[in-house]
Amino acid sequence: MTDLSRPIYLDHNASTPLLPEVLEAMLPYLTDRFGNPSSEHAYGRLLRSGVVKAREQVAALISSDPVEIFFTSGGTEANNLAIRGVAAASDTRRQIVTSMIEHPATSAPCAWLENQGFRVDRAKVDGNGAVRLPDIRRFIGHQTLLVTVMHANSETGTLQPIREIARHAHDAGALVHTDAAQSIGKLPVSVQHENVDLLSIAGHKLYAPQGVGVLFVRSGTAIAPLLLGAGHENGLRPGTENVAAIVGLGAACETAQRSLTEESVRIRELRNHFWGRLRQQIPDIRLNGHPENRLPNTLSVRFPGVSGNELLNACPEIAASTGSACHESGTSASDVILAMGVAPDEAIGTVRLTLGRSNDRQQIDRAADTLARAWVSMSEGG
Repeated sequence: MTDLSRPIYLDHNASTPLLPEVLEAMLPYLTDRFGNPSSEHAYGRLLRSGVVKAREQVAALISSDPVEIFFTSGGTEANNLAIRGVAAASDTRRQIVTSMIEHPATSAPCAWLENQGFRVDRAKVDGNGAVRLPDIRRFIGHQTLLVTVMHANSETGTLQPIREIARHAHDAGALVHTDAAQSIGKLPVSVQHENVDLLSIAGHKLYAPQGVGVLFVRSGTAIAPLLLGAGHENGLRPGTENVAAIVGLGAACETAQRSLTEESVRIRELRNHFWGRLRQQIPDIRLNGHPENRLPNTLSVRFPGVSGNELLNACPEIAASTGSACHESGTSASDVILAMGVAPDEAIGTVRLTLGRSNDRQQIDRAADTLARAWVSMSEGG
């Protein structure tokens, strides 16, 4: 039942609430199941079995082998480990290929490597926010070590041509990494189908707790640890495992796998209804991103003649954003939207509305009507 006393949460690409079954799975590891999973006594073995099960649950969701799953503190660490770890393991190739619309957890380590003497080439995107394959092909060469492009953009939801990118990269002997934090749990994602060598997951994007993530590393991939310590996670990521959070992530992956198709269809229909209701009331509103080839829950729109930030401030009953939570910067236009060729005075009207499991038709109707009324009021006031 919709709780009318709370703001309607439409910021699921920023973070998601814990699912009840995730919390239930975690609770024993926050209470009576304690100890160190590396210990050989009964307490340690019990915790270790929880980590083993979670590794299997994550692997099943992305069609990998459990031994290729490495737990991290989140998506940022996973991206850093993938990019900087591969670079640290290479003695020869010194070029990274990426895109202009990456999350800071990817763009920042790429920039750091650039300062260390690596060459970094950044592909542009088209008007729908999809990476230009001709740029990727042009940049890839015999010095290319890694191509890192996100699976889906967190702001527009546009899906990227990862499988095609992987084919070109592998032909040149390069590795491929994709940040799939936004895609996992919303769409079927298979490391075999995408043919990637490394893939990052953030737990809090799929109803697991914050502070836990995964890096998939295909067997045989040369990668070095970033942290120094003991031999946890097969020597790649030292530090005593956050067992409760890892168990929660495993439970979230199992839930996602079980209901992926049904929930994806429901959310897509709800998102399309949202878009239709907004268009009825605001004829000049515009969509950011690909009209079809995007995340089923993501609706990024440009409200004409107003600031998206000011519009949301006028709608306290709606919890949404003007872009990525890691990019928020007051009233400045999003770099992602600008990279798509949108004029700054239009881009500033962007609002990102991202749906989740708790949203229903009643909430979406209320949200659309609230935004439309606020837009009319601001437009008339201007």
